[in-house]
Amino acid sequence: MTLSTPATSASGVMLRARALTQSVPTRRGDLTILRGVSLQVNRGESLAIVGASGSGKSTLLGLLAGLDHHSSGDIWLAGHRLNGLDEDQRADLRRRYVGFVFQNFQLLPALTAEENVLLPLELLQYPGARREAQRLLAAVGLHDRADHYPRHLSGGEQQRVAIARAFACQPAILFADEPTGNLDPGTGAEIIALLFELNQRMGTTLVLVTHDTQLASRCQRRLQLIDGRLDRLP
Repeated sequence: MTLSTPATSASGVMLRARALTQSVPTRRGDLTILRGVSLQVNRGESLAIVGASGSGKSTLLGLLAGLDHHSSGDIWLAGHRLNGLDEDQRADLRRRYVGFVFQNFQLLPALTAEENVLLPLELLQYPGARREAQRLLAAVGLHDRADHYPRHLSGGEQQRVAIARAFACQPAILFADEPTGNLDPGTGAEIIALLFELNQRMGTTLVLVTHDTQLASRCQRRLQLIDGRLDRLP
């Protein structure tokens, strides 16, 4: 089942969470990871969620993107309330509105750089998909590496392919999970500059999680996750 366009889709709010909690069962009882998290992200805004390793940042990102189910609370993504949506509806929502950039790149090893970028375009039957994939690879400086497989690319080049793929369908919102975590400082700085350049050029809402406060300072707003709760950073 596909989703209809909500009446609120033209509003200024792209993402909203209210009283979000997440607990997982362990042998010693339930472990609470998130405690009453509430936030709102407007269209075109950039938000960083900062926290130490193991603080629940990636868990929160997965819930906000509809990849996982939360224990309680409410989430609205692009005007759609995630509560109660089945897996097909969540997948349809992500295809229509969401892009992802992960720490470990998540490229398909059997596909070339061009084919990795081409895949989401073909799934949406995008007109001129191959031409668009080539344009995006050129935009991230990899037009001459289009026929290379991920194993033949450096970490920075793989992340560039991942960014091109993330922006391929012009997502309304981009979720980035430690996008420079596996890169050296110099390459990481180049990737972040590229990410924010494309973000601003396309007007995409950006939500990223990181332990790097310097990276977070590039965003318009910063929140810190401590003991499962969000606090505002200056």
